[in-house]
Amino acid sequence: MRAHCSAESWPLRTAFVISRGARTEAQVVVVELQGRGVTAVGECTPYARYGETPDSVLAQLQPLLAVPDSLSREALQAQLPAGAARNALDCALWDWERQCRNTPFAGPDSLPTVQTLVIDTPAAMAEAARVTVAQGVECLKLKLDDYQVAERVAAVRAAAPGAQLVIDANEAWPAATLVERCQQLRDAGVAMLEQPLPADDDEFLETFAHPLPICADESCHTRADLPRLQGRYEMLNIKLDKTGGLTEALALAEAAEACGFALMLGCMLCTSRAVRAAWPLGERARFIDLDGPTWLARDAEPPLRFDAGRVYWT
Repeated sequence: MRAHCSAESWPLRTAFVISRGARTEAQVVVVELQGRGVTAVGECTPYARYGETPDSVLAQLQPLLAVPDSLSREALQAQLPAGAARNALDCALWDWERQCRNTPFAGPDSLPTVQTLVIDTPAAMAEAARVTVAQGVECLKLKLDDYQVAERVAAVRAAAPGAQLVIDANEAWPAATLVERCQQLRDAGVAMLEQPLPADDDEFLETFAHPLPICADESCHTRADLPRLQGRYEMLNIKLDKTGGLTEALALAEAAEACGFALMLGCMLCTSRAVRAAWPLGERARFIDLDGPTWLARDAEPPLRFDAGRVYWT
């Protein structure tokens, strides 16, 4: 087996704006494993929120890839911590095993996905909602910061009265506003609220009855997080870049369901390679957020097809 890793930059079609800033490109790291007539691929998105950069991920990967014949998914769980680097290599190993065993694709031909609306003025978000719903999308994910929350939600709801809405605050809200805002969101028909409080300061969630489900994103990475999340969240957003690959993601999903959590499946800004790797979790998730490639000006080949709120394997 030969192994290689490299960093890639994929320009976005428009700025992706969330509470912690704007991005105009997706920076990913790709692992390729070659041999036996097979080329296997895994992709990750290093995330600054977790102290990751493309360079830091490459530095984690290169010592392991120097001796590729010793690689295994089982050993990898102890060799690298959960995060983007382990994700890229773990998913490449899954792809390698599937191709070497000539295992046919097993899973649904398509999955529903939310479409994200990034932070903008209430009028601009309403127009984005109107256009997106007209394209057949049924579930909209609104990125919000701590400003004009009610105004933005009301504008989107008026523009898309029949759409299902979920809200992602990306840790931007203070606890003092949360009880009132949760009730306002429930009254507006919002189906779920994702990560309103900072991950290291979310214990306030234990102090009141949630009028709508609250989902942990930045607060949940692996099974080790589950004990502290109980009583605070009803749902967990599983992302392979947080779990460190599909191996831990599948284990997390099973353990989380046993603890009574509902699941969301998410992704970072990424190409279709990363969405394919997460596909086995799709049928287990109540909400699916795999629209990362739709933000790219150009996707990796072969791209997945996104149409009317669904992503198609072929």
